[in-house]
Amino acid sequence: MLTYPDGRLLRDGRPHRILAGSLHYFRVHPDQWADRLERLAAMGLNTVDTYVAWNFHERVRGRARFDGRHDVERFVRLAHDTGLDVIVRPGPYICAEWDNGGLPAWLTGTPGMRARSSHQPFLDEVARWFDDLVPRLAALQAAHGGPVAAVQIENEYGSYGDDHAYVRWVRDALVERGITELLYTADGPTELMQDGGTVPGHLAAATFGSRAAQAAGLLRARRPGEPFVCAEFWNGWFDHWGEQHHIRSVESAAGTLGDIMDADGSVSVYMAHGGTNFGLWAGANHDGATLQPTVTSYDSDAPIAEHGALTPKFFALRDRLHAATGAMAPRPLPADPPLLAPRTLPVVPGAALLDALEAVSPASASPHPLSFEELGQASGLVLYRAHPKLPRGTNELTVTGLHDRAQVFLDGVPAGVLDRETGTLAVEGTGERVRLDLLVENQGRINYGPLLGQGKGILGGVRVERRLVHGWTMHRLPLDEWTPEDVARAAACAPPRGTAGFATARFTVDEPADAFLAFPDFGKGFAWVNGTLLGRYWEIGPQVTLYLPAPLTVRGENTVTILELERLGERVEIRDRPELGPVEEYVETFE
Repeated sequence: MLTYPDGRLLRDGRPHRILAGSLHYFRVHPDQWADRLERLAAMGLNTVDTYVAWNFHERVRGRARFDGRHDVERFVRLAHDTGLDVIVRPGPYICAEWDNGGLPAWLTGTPGMRARSSHQPFLDEVARWFDDLVPRLAALQAAHGGPVAAVQIENEYGSYGDDHAYVRWVRDALVERGITELLYTADGPTELMQDGGTVPGHLAAATFGSRAAQAAGLLRARRPGEPFVCAEFWNGWFDHWGEQHHIRSVESAAGTLGDIMDADGSVSVYMAHGGTNFGLWAGANHDGATLQPTVTSYDSDAPIAEHGALTPKFFALRDRLHAATGAMAPRPLPADPPLLAPRTLPVVPGAALLDALEAVSPASASPHPLSFEELGQASGLVLYRAHPKLPRGTNELTVTGLHDRAQVFLDGVPAGVLDRETGTLAVEGTGERVRLDLLVENQGRINYGPLLGQGKGILGGVRVERRLVHGWTMHRLPLDEWTPEDVARAAACAPPRGTAGFATARFTVDEPADAFLAFPDFGKGFAWVNGTLLGRYWEIGPQVTLYLPAPLTVRGENTVTILELERLGERVEIRDRPELGPVEEYVETFE
C-alpha cells in the first residue's frame, strides 16, 4: 500500500518513488499489450498508469463490454505479470485527446444534461457505470494481492470547473465501491487549477511538461505534508490535422525528467507509449475560433513509438531513471517489432460515393435535419438529402450549427465544402427543384474545455437565402460500427463512378507483421484492413501513414478497403517506417 505519513512516499512502509508511464489499453491492440508493458518496464519504470474510457466500454447505454479489447482486467493482470504496479484513472471524464473526453455520446446528447457537475441525472449515470466498473478494479488492488496501487479522482477538474461537491462525490463513489488504495487528484501547477480540482485529505498531484522546481514549490507550499508527484510529465505532445507534428527534443525531455528526480519527485511519463486512435476515437480541441480535430496517430513523440520501437528518447529517459534511483542493472531490451517489406498496391475502384452511402443505410425522414444524437449515432457520417427549389441565378445556401464538415452536392455534382466557420455557399439555380445532398462528417468530439459534449451533425437548419429547407431524409453511416461484412458489402454495392467512393487493394503476407499504409494522391477518407477500421487519413497532414498492427494481418491475402470522400488515388503504399509529418518543437503553455 502507498502511504505518506510524514510527507515521504512509502510502499508497504518502505521509501518508494513512483516511476510510472502512461499506456492506454484502448489505444493498443490487445495481442500487443504484453509486449508494450514489457517495453515500458525495460525503460526502468515500476508502474503503468492508464485511463478507463467510459465510451469505449459502453457505446450503447446499459450494454457495457469488458471482453476482448475492452478487457481492462486482463490488461491490469498482464501488468502484474510484468512486475508493474498499476495506477487507474477511471474518470468518469479523462480528456486524453479521446473522443468526448471519454464520456459517451448518448450521455452528453441527453437533453438538459450537465456533465462534470453535481447535476443529479449526470451523477445517476456515473453511479450506474461505476457500479459495473469500480468493483472490477477494486478486486485487483494491492490489498487483495493485485497490482492496483493508486486511483485518480476525476481528471484535471481544476481546468474545467469549481463544483467541489461533485469532485467529493466522485471520491465517495470510488470509496463506496471498494477503493481502499491511495486516492489522488491531478491538476495543472497553478493556484487556479489546484484550487478547483483538489480534495482535502487526498494527495494533490500536478500535470506539466517543464518548470519542475516551480511546480514542486507550489505543491509543497500548499500541501506541506505531501510528497511531490508529477501525475503527467508531458515528454511529447499530440497533433491536430492541418498543423505540424509536435515533438519534444530528447535533451529537453530528459532534462525535465532529471529536474523532477532532483526534486525528489515521483513521476508518470505521459505518454510512455502513445499508441493509436484506431477507428474514429480521436477527439478534438477548440481554440475559441476553430475546431482542431486530432489525428489518428497518438504517437505523441513518446519514448516507445507507435509501433513499439525504442527511440533515442527511450534510452535517454532510461539512463536518467537509473541514474536517479541507483537501481540494479536494467532489464534486457526487447527487439523492435518486425515490419512487412515495402510494396505498392494497385487500387481497384468500387462503389461510387453517394450511390454506395445511400444503398448501405435505410433513410430516416423528418421535416428538419436531425443531429447525430437524434439519430442515435455517435460518430462517422450522415448523408442528408432534400429537394429545395433554387430560384434563377446565384443563391446563398447557408447551414447553421454545422458540426463539423459538409460536402455539398447538387444533383450528384460536387458544389463545395462547408465547415463550422464557413457555413455559406453560393449555388446557381434555374428555378427548378434540385437534389441537395449534404454529407456531414463528425471529425471528433471536443475532449477538453467548456465545449465538451457538443452535438454533431446539423444542429440548426439549412436555408436557401432566408427560406428554411424542409423535407429531409437522412442515412446513418456509423463507419466504426460496421462489421467486416458491412465494409465488403458497401464497397461492392454499386458500380464505380466519379472521383470518390470505395476502393480496394490487396496484398499477401507469409507471416503477419507490422506495417504503415500511405495513400498517395488520395484526398480525405477512411481505411480498413480486413474489415477493421484503422482510422482517418487526410492530405492536409501532418500524418501521412496509418499504423497497421501485425495482429490485423493474416497469412495469405489481406484486403485494404478505402472510403475516399474527394479524390481516389491509383495506389496504396506499404511502408516500413512511419511518416508523421514536418515537425515543430512542443512549447508548454498554461492558459
